[in-house]
Amino acid sequence: MTGQGRMKLWGGRFTKGTDAAVEHFHASIGFDWRLYEQDIRASQAHARMLAKCGIITPGEADAICTGLEGIAADIEAGKVEFSVSAEDIHMNIEQLLTERIGDVAKKLHTARSRNDQVATDTRLWCMAAIDELDARLRSMQSTLVRLAEAHRDVIMPGYTHLQRAQPVLFAHHLLAYFEMFQRDRQRLADCHRRTSVSPLGAGALAGVTQPIDRYATALELGFDEVAANSIDAVSDRDFVIELVADLALIMMHLSRLCEEVVLWASAEFGFIELDDAYSTGSSIMPQKKNPDVAELTRGKTGRVYGHLMGLLTVMKGLPLAYNKDMQEDKEALFDAVDTVLACLAAMEPMLATMRVREDKMRAATLDGYLNATDLADYLVRRGVPFRDAHAAAGRAVLHALREGKRLEELPFDVLQNLCGPVGGDVFTVLDVRRCVAARRSTGGTAPSAVEEGLARAKALLAQESP
Repeated sequence: MTGQGRMKLWGGRFTKGTDAAVEHFHASIGFDWRLYEQDIRASQAHARMLAKCGIITPGEADAICTGLEGIAADIEAGKVEFSVSAEDIHMNIEQLLTERIGDVAKKLHTARSRNDQVATDTRLWCMAAIDELDARLRSMQSTLVRLAEAHRDVIMPGYTHLQRAQPVLFAHHLLAYFEMFQRDRQRLADCHRRTSVSPLGAGALAGVTQPIDRYATALELGFDEVAANSIDAVSDRDFVIELVADLALIMMHLSRLCEEVVLWASAEFGFIELDDAYSTGSSIMPQKKNPDVAELTRGKTGRVYGHLMGLLTVMKGLPLAYNKDMQEDKEALFDAVDTVLACLAAMEPMLATMRVREDKMRAATLDGYLNATDLADYLVRRGVPFRDAHAAAGRAVLHALREGKRLEELPFDVLQNLCGPVGGDVFTVLDVRRCVAARRSTGGTAPSAVEEGLARAKALLAQESP
């Protein structure tokens, strides 16, 4: 069923109202209502600037700003029902303002277009989202540091190819994720700088004819600078794509951590036990305790990746300047930010409350010949070329495998026969805790190096920005 809607605020040139089906297809109020706070702030700044420049009177600006404050309060209180016929949050607010203060509201849109208006609102929204994301990531880093400090002496297997490789401190492993999230925060900070550019006053695409002051509105709204080119100002969505790309990387890091949580919580590993509050059960198997928070976060990574690809696809073929296709950026942006914030909010307490099973981690370091590299390094210190030392240690591992023994359980004469110049101190070298302590290089897993890593992490957290 189709029909004609009422005439729009922009309908002077039209002889018919918008078809009802097109009206619903065209409208974005179902999702861009979330920009109401930014839209009202930007409109108030715009009105004050118009008055400052003599384009409207101070009294008119005061009436507009007061009216907008009332609308903001009513929206916060849930008293406003948005209209699909008004299309978007910008026109809804303008329509509400006109109903409240009369014809003076019609002066608000002087020297601006919805094109620079939505670009301004979206940038302001993204800047606030970045601040919230950074705070969440910083909190996650703090949790990782607390976990690392609480388990600073716990030894676990380090893996490559998901095969036990060398022993490491659990704290060292956790701090690897700290570094990932630190890079994420740095990327967000970079994105914030490029987002903090005001498009307001660019008009539809060519600038405006009124004597406006774009720097005044930029300053009031907290932007660092003003967009240099009016066409680029309204057609740019790089900042949205960059933010979602940063979110995709955050989700990739969260997903890697979740994959390890899922593995560690399994009976096959048994390295951790998740708190009941952050686990779920089975509808049929009474014994089950499932790591659903980790699994859902891992799964939602694909959702954010999809939004990134969707945004790139929307923008890839658009001629300058604004095109209606760009309306498609909002749902992807909002959902990507919501998803990452929700995952961080669920994962941080899951990690903070999990029980670390130190005995299981330690026991896992005793199987798999994690000290084989240390045997090779020991031979190197006794003058054996590394490749020869590597081969000798490999022969020792093969012999131990056949005997069903660990390297440190092989008789001294057998080690001598297999490896050559070994002394009685070789068994000290093969002790797992000594293997860890020996890796004192910067960034290594030795307790002294990990303490340096913890000190670095805490110093980074003490800074106001990454």
